Amino acid sequence: MILGEYDVAVIGGGHAGVEAALASARLGMKTIMFSISLDAIGNLPCNPSIGGTAKGHLVREIDALGGEMAKAADASFIQSKMLNRGKGPAVHSLRAQIDRKKYHAEMKRRVEEQKNLQVKQAEIVDIKIENGKVCGVVTHTGTEYTAKAVIVASGTYLKGKILIGDYSRESGPDGMFPANELSKNLKRIGVELVRFKTGTPARIHADTLDFDKMEVETGDDKIVPFSFETENPGENQVICHLVYTNEKTHKIIMDNLERSAMYGGLVEGVGPRYCPSIEDKVVKFHDKPRHQLFIEPMGLDTKEMYAQGFSTSLPEDVQLEMYRSIEGMENVEIMRSAYAIEYDCCNPMQLKGTLEFKHIPGLYGAGQFNGTSGYEEAAAQGLIAGINAALKLKGEEPLVLDRSDGYIGTLIDDLITKGTNEPYRMMTSRSEYRLLLRQDNADERLTPYGYRVGLISEERYEKLQRKLKMIDDEIKRISSVVIPPKAANPVLEKYGTTPVKTGIRLSDMIKRPELDYEKLAEIDETRPKLPDAVTEQAEIKLKYDGYIQRQLAQVEQFKKLESKLLPENQDYSDIHGLRLEARQKLNQIQPKSLGQASRISGVSPSDMSVLIVWLESLKK
Repeated sequence: MILGEYDVAVIGGGHAGVEAALASARLGMKTIMFSISLDAIGNLPCNPSIGGTAKGHLVREIDALGGEMAKAADASFIQSKMLNRGKGPAVHSLRAQIDRKKYHAEMKRRVEEQKNLQVKQAEIVDIKIENGKVCGVVTHTGTEYTAKAVIVASGTYLKGKILIGDYSRESGPDGMFPANELSKNLKRIGVELVRFKTGTPARIHADTLDFDKMEVETGDDKIVPFSFETENPGENQVICHLVYTNEKTHKIIMDNLERSAMYGGLVEGVGPRYCPSIEDKVVKFHDKPRHQLFIEPMGLDTKEMYAQGFSTSLPEDVQLEMYRSIEGMENVEIMRSAYAIEYDCCNPMQLKGTLEFKHIPGLYGAGQFNGTSGYEEAAAQGLIAGINAALKLKGEEPLVLDRSDGYIGTLIDDLITKGTNEPYRMMTSRSEYRLLLRQDNADERLTPYGYRVGLISEERYEKLQRKLKMIDDEIKRISSVVIPPKAANPVLEKYGTTPVKTGIRLSDMIKRPELDYEKLAEIDETRPKLPDAVTEQAEIKLKYDGYIQRQLAQVEQFKKLESKLLPENQDYSDIHGLRLEARQKLNQIQPKSLGQASRISGVSPSDMSVLIVWLESLKK
């Protein structure tokens, strides 16, 4: 029973699925997106927040390429804050607490209104293959939909299992149905699956908390939006709070450790290193007397509060006892218990840089299905998979971002080259070029790519060109203005930096650590009125010019290795001089370039020397 013929079918309506479906449809493909429940489209099953350290970069990059997450977040945030302001601009990251219901409503409306996109509630149980290529999908009712490309964005639903203490049941997040049959059929068509775990804290009732005993966490006075197109970002509407565990909390956990699903041996999957459960924190950091927890609203129209940092798989009686051991939470009532969730995902080393499976043409993976953790990582992959599925069907050049293009390029390269033995989380430390890949310049870096593929309009592209010209003009102006000692020294002395005996350029003053663009306003008489985004980038480019030039030189070296392409479907077993491990890894991953080969775990510098000599001999 065939009910429809489509170019692209997307399995899953979470953050990866939504971005994939929107991108494919906007690029002219007849697209269908399946979700086990339409009430789970764009769901935030863990913390209703978007952004954070490194994740804010991803959201900005998604927006720069023409994705939707940033706009939906701007439309539904209830508190916004720029993290790491006390550090350098490379690690400034925007984070917003989101109204969970409103974000879901925004995303559901956007996919429903999108031309070329049909939204369907159904569980996909099989992906059909003919002549080695994808040709469609089958729902749980036996209905078939033909498709030339299929994107799997199944999140944590594949053979999902909820665990609370010694209790477990097959389930997706938030009590949704799991997707068991699809997991079986993915194995049948040759997809290698692994088992991962994640978890979420309890939701607690606001009226049972004593906020007077908690530390107040406010948002920023001046709101910076996620999207480069958002002109009026709105205001903060809530405050969050900070509390701490204590010795009593830790004793409760340790006394009941064997009752934890994880420590009791019920958990099979590997959990995230960088988002551990509270029992993991207490065991691994036993010397710490306390751990911080953030109490954050789930939305404006609910009493539910999220206890960030309190993820656990302990049984419900222990959860209540340890929550009530915390100051300000002595009378807390739990509305939704914390739980761990196990699920199947693929080994991402089976994927190309386009996120298409190497051995199954037309099949793509995105999001937590690829072994990542987090809404932002999922959305980024969904966008790239949707773009590449559409470009392939149109016969156009694929979009493959490299590590010097953005955090999205780093994320995907890490997955397909190194793989992951735990849920992968993006961090600023993963990027070698983080001073170049700042969140403030994501549009400069990636909007030209979005324009090339067709997701960025002519109007938006021209607006970017005007912005870049303003930045360049302001840098030239600042570099040409000379301030005489009489005017410069009072400001230099005011901010505790060395006075001068001769005139000094404004650009040289900005480079001093004690000074910045705003502090020099009183002596900068020719300063034009410019948007904050323009002055921010002008200042950063001037202040960190030496470091930026050094990283640009590193990128040039990186691109030289990336430009040396290796043959496709090469059998590396025949190359003499390569170690056995290197041969196995190279055959498995089939790197596209010497640069990618150099990043494979198990390929040594001596192996690289052999590859370089072998590649030169091929050319001759």
